[in-house]
Amino acid sequence: MSEDKAVTETRKSDHIQLAFESQVAKTDSRFFYEPLLSAHPSQSLEPVHFLNKDLSAPIWISSMTGGTERAKKINQNLAHACHEFGLGMGLGSCRIILNNDTYFSDFDLRDIIGDHLPFYANLGLAQIEELLDQGRFQKVQELVKRLRADGLIIHINPMQEWLQPEGDRFKHAPLTTIKRVLDQISFPVIIKEVGQGMGYHSLKELFKLPVQAIDFAAHGGTNFSMIELLRSSPEYRELYEPLVHIGHNAEEMVNFTNQILDDLTDTALCNEVIISGGIRNFLDGFYCTQKIHVKAIYGQASTCKYTR
Repeated sequence: MSEDKAVTETRKSDHIQLAFESQVAKTDSRFFYEPLLSAHPSQSLEPVHFLNKDLSAPIWISSMTGGTERAKKINQNLAHACHEFGLGMGLGSCRIILNNDTYFSDFDLRDIIGDHLPFYANLGLAQIEELLDQGRFQKVQELVKRLRADGLIIHINPMQEWLQPEGDRFKHAPLTTIKRVLDQISFPVIIKEVGQGMGYHSLKELFKLPVQAIDFAAHGGTNFSMIELLRSSPEYRELYEPLVHIGHNAEEMVNFTNQILDDLTDTALCNEVIISGGIRNFLDGFYCTQKIHVKAIYGQASTCKYTR
């Protein structure tokens, strides 16, 4: 069937007008472009079984926010997107609702997301460590139950806490605290960093533990250590700013993971990864999830500023 003449003329006119604006100097050398070998795909993204549930796409919405008027709306919008597109979601830090229900509705999203998709609570290691030392860890278990969450994300953030003006100090190595948690819970746990990523040895120790998944939160995306410096005095910021550049990006962590899986052979107990941190577009996500030698989905940061 021939195209409508007006449509064809418009397209050709666009080609002429835009030709000089469409020259591309940079080539993405991560991929081989083979234009002869397949037809167009019938769908853009493949469904995946992840965190014991079925996702319509290998995409994760992770650890956003809570506890302010704007945060509630953001969380609810993200939960609606998860329900509509079949995605999983991890909450931002739930610390604010451990002892006070004022902002509980900011995090109470199960009815929006639905029971069929993964939904995880989130607490920082400092709060976990404190509750364990006080013999009050049951509050974490109650939180997961009240939110009707599938499990808990524990975010590991020593650099952020060190640079935060009111930051907590870890009394124990994070690995020790994680092992104490795993001895006491019956629900799945995800371990994540908050923008610095993790090196080979930290990742290797995690893969040896029965955690449900590891969320990279690699260097190159939102860096919470930098956020804390921006909240500090100019003098403090100038002194400690070099620290925020320490870390590992997502591709480095993919390479670490592949080496770790080779080193551990069949003894790795964790077999799922969320690749996040510096993933700026779907090609970044596709590249990393295809390159890694374990089941993986990805989280991509927004490139747009939030407006009311």
